[in-house]
Amino acid sequence: MTVDPFELLAVADAAIDLVVPRLRDAWRDDDLGVDTKSTATDLVTEFDRWAEATIVEAITTARPDDGVVGEEGAAVEGTSGVVWLIDPIDGTTNFVYDLPGSSVSVAARHHDTVVAGAVHDLVRDERFRATSGRGATLDGRTINAGTTTDLAVSLVATGFAYTADRRRAQAEVLVDVLPFVRDIRRFGGAAVDLCSLACGRVDAYYERGLGVWDYAAGALIAREAGAIIDNRGPRGGALVGASEGIADAFFALVDTAGAHRA
Repeated sequence: MTVDPFELLAVADAAIDLVVPRLRDAWRDDDLGVDTKSTATDLVTEFDRWAEATIVEAITTARPDDGVVGEEGAAVEGTSGVVWLIDPIDGTTNFVYDLPGSSVSVAARHHDTVVAGAVHDLVRDERFRATSGRGATLDGRTINAGTTTDLAVSLVATGFAYTADRRRAQAEVLVDVLPFVRDIRRFGGAAVDLCSLACGRVDAYYERGLGVWDYAAGALIAREAGAIIDNRGPRGGALVGASEGIADAFFALVDTAGAHRA
C-alpha cells in the first residue's frame, strides 16, 4: 500500500492547529496541573494529556486505519502500515517554567520510514514541516542546515536525562566535547533542537535516551534540510546530527567522548 506524504502532512498540520492556540495561551493559567512521571524532574501537565488526546482523536478520525504511539500513553493498533508518533508537548519543563524550547511534534511513519512530520515551536510560533525527499520548510520557506566546515566554531545543542546518575555521566561527556566546539546550548526540547539544526541556528546536536516521539519529526526535518543524522538513536544510543561540513568530525568527537554510552 502506498501513501501520500503530503496528505499525511496535512493531517499532522490540522491536528497541531487544534492544540496550539490553547497551549500558547496556557502560560496565563495559574494551574497547569503539573505532575511527575519517571522521576521528580520528569514533568507532565494536564495540557500534555489534553493535547495528546485531542491530536489522537483528530488523526484517528481522519485516518481510522492508522496506528498511534504517543508520549503520554496513547497506543492504537493500525492496519494501514502508517503509525503516528506524537509528542504533545516536547520540552514540558520549559512549558511549565515559561521558557523557550517547547513544541508540539507529530510524525507519520510508513512501515520503517518516517515520511512526514511537523513541529510547532510554541514560544516562537513557528511551524517546521517536511516530507521525505521533498525538503524542509519553516512557515512555508525552504530551510537548509548550516554551511560551516570548522568544528571549532560550531554551536552545539544537547540535552540531559532525568535520572541523576545518567546526568552525571552526560556531564562528563560534555567536558570532553566542549573544548572542541564554539559552545554548547541546552534548550530543553529535542524537537526544537533538531529544527534549529535544520535551519542553521545550531550546527550540531546530540542526545541519548530519547523516545521515538521526541525525534521522529525533528530528525526528518533536519535530514530534509541537508543535515546528516546518525541512525543509532532507535537502538538506544545517542541521536547525533550535524551540518554536512562538520558531520564526520563531530560524529568522531562524540564517539570518542562516549556520548552513545552516557
